[in-house]
Amino acid sequence: MQHGPAVRRRKLGAELRALRAGAGLTSGQAARLVGWHQSKVSRIETGASGVKPADVRLLLDAYAVRDAQLRELLLVLAGSEDGGGRDHWWHAYRGVLPPAYRDFISLESQASAMRTLETSVVPGLLQTPEYARAVTRAAVEGLDDERLDALVEVRLARQDVLRAEQPLRLSAVLDEAVLRREIGGPEVMSRQLERLAEAARLPQVRLQVLPFGSGAHIGLTGPFVIFSFSNTSDLDVVVLDHLTSSLYLERKEDLEAYTEAFDALRRHALSPEDSFDFIARCAGISGGASPR
Repeated sequence: MQHGPAVRRRKLGAELRALRAGAGLTSGQAARLVGWHQSKVSRIETGASGVKPADVRLLLDAYAVRDAQLRELLLVLAGSEDGGGRDHWWHAYRGVLPPAYRDFISLESQASAMRTLETSVVPGLLQTPEYARAVTRAAVEGLDDERLDALVEVRLARQDVLRAEQPLRLSAVLDEAVLRREIGGPEVMSRQLERLAEAARLPQVRLQVLPFGSGAHIGLTGPFVIFSFSNTSDLDVVVLDHLTSSLYLERKEDLEAYTEAFDALRRHALSPEDSFDFIARCAGISGGASPR
C-alpha cells in the first residue's frame, strides 16, 4: 500500500519506461535526446524521484507521443496544474484540501470509470448540498463555517465529471445502511434518496443495493474505490480511505483482488432495476420509469 504521491510517481515512471521502450530507445539514448544524465531517466522510471511536468513534456516529445489524452493524464500524475491546458479547478482550494484529497480529485477527474463500494454514506458524486454539509461537519471536527462551505463547494464541483461531454462511468454498490442511516435529519435524507433515484436513471450511473437480507459478503471489510482509465489499465488504482489519510494500491494482484471483490458484490446485490425500486420505496417515490 502506498500514499498517493508515491504511487503516482511509480505509475508515471512505469508508463514513461514503457513509452521509451515502445520508441525503441535505451535510457541512455533518451537522456541524450533531452540533454540529461542517464541516471535521471532511471530515477524517474523507477519512481525514486519526482518529475516536473515540463520534464514529462520533454520525454513525451522525445518519444513522439501524440495522444493528447495520454499526455494530459501523465501530466496530471506529474502534478501539472494545467493538465496540458485544461483547467483543474481544485488547485484554487489548496489551502483547504489535504494533499491526499487533491490526489483523489485529480485521479477522479481523469478516470473514465469509477467502481465503488459504499457501506456508510452516499457516494460524494451523488450527494445533495445539504447531505454533503451534514457528512462533512460530522467527519471533520471543529470546522468553521468558511472552511465547511469550501469543502462542500469542492464536493459539489466534483460532480461535474458526471455531466462532462464524456462523463465518468460510475458503478456503485450501496449497502442498505447507506439508505437507512438518517444524516442531516428527515428532510435532508428524503431529498438525498430522491437524488439517488434520479441518478439511477442516468445512463452513465449504475446503482445496486446490498440489502440487509443478503447476509454476510466480502464488502464487510470496508468501502473502496477503483479508478479505471481508458488509455491504459496500467494506471488503474484502488483507493482506501482512512480517518487521517488515503492509501493507494496499484499492484496487479491488488487490482485483480478488488476487481473480483467488486464483481462478487454486484452479483450479490439487487439488480439495477430492483435497486431503483428499493431506493424509490425508501424515498417514498411512486411511479416513474426504472433505469434500463
